[in-house]
Amino acid sequence: MRALTVFLSTLALVTTCAAPAGAKPAAAVPDVVFQRADFTTGTAEGTTAGTTAGGGLAFEEAAGTVSHTDALGTKTWEYARWTGPEQVIGFPATELIASWTADVPPGSWLQVEARGRNAEGLTRWYSLGRWSYAEGDVLRTSVSGQSDADGKVAVDTLVAAAGKPLSAYQLRLTLYRRPGSSVTPRVRTSGVMSSNVPRRASVPVSPGGGAWGKELAVPRRSQNIHQGHYPEWNGGGEAWCSPTSTTMVMGYWDTWPSAQDTAWVKDSDPNPEVDHAARFTFDHAYNGTGNWPFNTAYAGRYGLDGFITRLRSLTELELLIGAGIPVVTSQSFKKEELPGAGYGTDGHLMVVVGFTETGDVIANDPASPSNAAVRRVYPRAAFENVWLRSSSSGGVAYVIHPQGRRLPATTPGLPANW
Repeated sequence: MRALTVFLSTLALVTTCAAPAGAKPAAAVPDVVFQRADFTTGTAEGTTAGTTAGGGLAFEEAAGTVSHTDALGTKTWEYARWTGPEQVIGFPATELIASWTADVPPGSWLQVEARGRNAEGLTRWYSLGRWSYAEGDVLRTSVSGQSDADGKVAVDTLVAAAGKPLSAYQLRLTLYRRPGSSVTPRVRTSGVMSSNVPRRASVPVSPGGGAWGKELAVPRRSQNIHQGHYPEWNGGGEAWCSPTSTTMVMGYWDTWPSAQDTAWVKDSDPNPEVDHAARFTFDHAYNGTGNWPFNTAYAGRYGLDGFITRLRSLTELELLIGAGIPVVTSQSFKKEELPGAGYGTDGHLMVVVGFTETGDVIANDPASPSNAAVRRVYPRAAFENVWLRSSSSGGVAYVIHPQGRRLPATTPGLPANW
């Protein structure tokens, strides 16, 4: 029998574990770190970087050409590439998720790859996504069938093989454009979230983090009013929770698609910006709109910064709400596990927009019958449990905010997770 006490405040996180003699104490919270790419380091092959860390990475000249084949046919592309230096993680990681924002005009696209270091050495390079805004150049897609003795790629996540945790990683970004083209694809930001989520069937409720009684004015959008829309992009309803959540946050920052952008959407559609997000986050291999980094990259199309991370508790999430930043969370639960939801799900995204005076979660939940019904209040302990436990996402969150908007300080004494 193990006794676990977790205390997390806005000042510090302290964990104590009591276990039988000789037993390995259970980890109390996920090990997680988010590391931003510094494009002024590493190896450039035809790319140029900004003069400061995080200053952006641009296609300057072709380093070579490559033939690429997908369902749209076989085409030749010239490319420029940046390979980042090896980044020490600081703990044995079991998962890596890369995210990015990029400007890739028609006639160009981006591939994101990573490889890790385990006790046996460096792994192969794994593709973590082929990203494009335009349709007709390449398919926007994750890459299936990537599995070997060192790990596998589960849609958007590099998962280390059992017994082979990663101590470090490298990130590789390749920009492609049509041969002879003058377009300049560029990556504005990129980073990698490394984590090791402990096995735990339940999660203790965390104390307040200073945002009780604060609610952000995030627009409300229902995914369910889009049921049956555009079956070529998964047909709305249950399948569109991620782009609907992303759209709500973009609306909060007043940066969602223009009327010109959404002119192709049927006039009868109540919220064409949701259909737009679903179309341009659609992952052709996953056959859905729930690819996590594709959603933050979509927000990046409109000039926002965005990335995927894991948070360790609602106390940490409160730091972001307190700074005026809504957070998209990923969770799974049975109907009875989240009072007030009225449904169960194997995986669902919603937007945490604030907290009641007593610390319960105020969420814009797109799994609602109308926009007016989207605002929900969920019990703090129940929400935290279904979001953070290991059978769920282990605390996955989208953090989307304007460029230059200062994020709050992360939890002192722990690796920075934003």
